[in-house]
Amino acid sequence: MSKFFTERFSALVPYTPGEQPQERQYIKLNTNESPFPPSPGVLRAVEAEAGRLQLYSDPESRLVTKALAKRYGVRPDQVLVGNGSDELLNFAFMAYCDEVCPALFADITYGFYPVFAEINRIPWIEVPLREDLSLAPEDYLDLNGTVFIANPNAPTGLALPVSKLEAMLKARPDRIHVIDEAYVDFGAESMVPFVDRYDNLLVIQTFSKSRSMAGARLGFAIGNAELIRDLNTLKYSTNPYNVNRMSSAAGVAALQEDDYYARNARQIMENRAWTIERLRALGFEVTDSKSNFLFARSERIDGGALYRGLKQRGILVRHFDKPRISAWVRITVGTRAQMEALLRETKSMLEEADV
Repeated sequence: MSKFFTERFSALVPYTPGEQPQERQYIKLNTNESPFPPSPGVLRAVEAEAGRLQLYSDPESRLVTKALAKRYGVRPDQVLVGNGSDELLNFAFMAYCDEVCPALFADITYGFYPVFAEINRIPWIEVPLREDLSLAPEDYLDLNGTVFIANPNAPTGLALPVSKLEAMLKARPDRIHVIDEAYVDFGAESMVPFVDRYDNLLVIQTFSKSRSMAGARLGFAIGNAELIRDLNTLKYSTNPYNVNRMSSAAGVAALQEDDYYARNARQIMENRAWTIERLRALGFEVTDSKSNFLFARSERIDGGALYRGLKQRGILVRHFDKPRISAWVRITVGTRAQMEALLRETKSMLEEADV
């Protein structure tokens, strides 16, 4: 860093995104993108809006906000659209955490949470997952602060039932619970139906995963109107035009073609089950994922070695250096052909390791 960089951020450890190599073609199973393209209507909507880029986008994102409200059975004033779910998560850290109200989140979860806390100079507490990598809501009940839970969790893929999350909301009505549902459409239960019952619930979702729009950067928050006003205060104090024209139009079109994306999600879940069965047959331990990725480890090969070996063979998966999960790899669920290639190369590596 330069000598001019402020000391305020000199110790900041930034989030590390998944590899996006350009030097060769890989089977990309490392960043939880959808293997399916956007729907035809989305492509048409983006093309139509591209000719109007000389004009600012609607700061209220009214069309996509209304479409989301209709889709999820809430009022438009209960929805805020953002530049990816990450922007909205950052707003939540800013709005509901400070020196006397720390952020509370799991020790193994989305890697951006500690970055949001650090960049906003917010104290934070990591709550360890249980030995089986499950999250126990009771471990949070006696802690003061704002709770951030990825459900399903990343990178474990495990999901809590809404009954356990609702119990948290009831037990601690004095604090905000932010439920990050980036992967909810792959078999988990959403907390959106509870936003009218609890004023301490904020749900955040994204178009990146199940709606094949990771490159569009479009996310949304749903909560009671007062919470959404809080987040809007921060939005209008930082970037009123936070969602560009093409992404907003793409979001409306995607919601109009929900059946297309539902079919894709079902296919991903089928491919997930098929791959889990075969990995377990190879001796892998695999979590009961409710996301569009798998979390797996084997006693026959270290997680880092598996990651490096697959990369050499043209397949990218994600490996984390944290001691608790260094033996594991996270594998995005792709097409059946991509999963067949993964299994073929993994089996070959295991056979070589056993020689």
